[in-house]
Amino acid sequence: MHTASKKVIHSWTMYDWANSVYSLVITSTIFPAYYEAVTSDGNEKTLIDKVHIGPFEFVNTALYNYALAIAFVIVALMSPLLSSIADYKGNKKQFLQFFCTLGSLACMSLYFFDSSHIYLGLISVIIACVGFWGSLVFYNSYLPEIAAPADRDRVSAKGFVMGYTGSVILQVICFVFVLKPELFGITVGKASQVSFLLAGLWWFGFGQWFILKLPDGVSIANPEKKEGLLSAGYKELHKVWLQLRHLPVLKKFLSAFFFYNMGVQTIMLAATLYGKSELNIPTTNLIIAILIIQIVAIPGAFYMSKLASKWGNLNTLMVAVLFWVGACVVGYFIPRNGVVQFYTLAILVGFVMGGIQSVSRSTYAKLMPETHDTTSFFSFYDVTEKIAIVIGMFGFGVINEVTGSQRNSVLALCLFFITGFVLLYHTSKHKENAII
Repeated sequence: MHTASKKVIHSWTMYDWANSVYSLVITSTIFPAYYEAVTSDGNEKTLIDKVHIGPFEFVNTALYNYALAIAFVIVALMSPLLSSIADYKGNKKQFLQFFCTLGSLACMSLYFFDSSHIYLGLISVIIACVGFWGSLVFYNSYLPEIAAPADRDRVSAKGFVMGYTGSVILQVICFVFVLKPELFGITVGKASQVSFLLAGLWWFGFGQWFILKLPDGVSIANPEKKEGLLSAGYKELHKVWLQLRHLPVLKKFLSAFFFYNMGVQTIMLAATLYGKSELNIPTTNLIIAILIIQIVAIPGAFYMSKLASKWGNLNTLMVAVLFWVGACVVGYFIPRNGVVQFYTLAILVGFVMGGIQSVSRSTYAKLMPETHDTTSFFSFYDVTEKIAIVIGMFGFGVINEVTGSQRNSVLALCLFFITGFVLLYHTSKHKENAII
């Protein structure tokens, strides 16, 4: 196959530009800090704040982790069926538009989240998360269709780079609102709420515009056979599962990806609350640290793409996983108020964050067989990712609740990375891995 035109590649990477503001503003910086402030009792001597949901009581940081885990369960359950229907009907573009709209509107609704509307905040966070990750199932499935195998590392990396660039631009704009709210005649809390609104508008505006420029999906439905969508969807899903059983290298890689990505995504989702509540890092310094991560991730994604071409994808991923083990150890030993150490960790994490995601995605695309069921195949990749996140986030929250410290949760993540490294090593020794 040939790589698509520059216009198509640009449109595909620009959806990353659009939706990555969710990852930065909502997941990583302003919202977690705002959530921690809204759910705190205001007593600085109390290291653990509790939130009451009906008759139940939760540690506020653990409740946030649980909410995200619920969202990932929803995505994991629905994406295989929806993706197989998308392949069958050839309407992946419409699904991408739907989840983009769902997620961006949920981000906008966070404008109304405050201490009197905890339920609204949690529900909006869950829906925004479903919208973001649900859209990625269909977005990622375009990669093997628009890029030849030799170009997939480069195109995948470009998508992440555009995402980091766009999110940093909006983050700086939101940063001005949060740090200088008096310039706009608003409070810090209202500035945060305005940031959520801007993130949703950015995602919706850029996302819908560039989705329109993507090619339509190819239907694999047989017009002579009359089948219901649900039955057709399940049949396509079963067909992909049967193919995976005969693709040993792809199965081995997915096993490795399951474990090391469990650690990567949990760190990315929990880092801000860890820095805020466990390390007592001021909000301003937290936002600066996350910006450092995004900026460093840009050359990191490009550099790891080059390393993948030189060393091979699996060897590059093994090195990156070892970096993540080091990051967990460093994160565990950072003292409270250790701003400089937190910045150092941000640089370490940033350099490998985008690269490991980019190379993982392109590795999977390289290992896939030539098929029209690209969305269904990528749904397995995404479901593997979501189940890993669910286990990681629930585990992180449970260890936090049982031990009373998120430090123990961070250290426990080393086990996931080490397991992933071992499985990657075994995958690299398989005789069929020559192409990667």
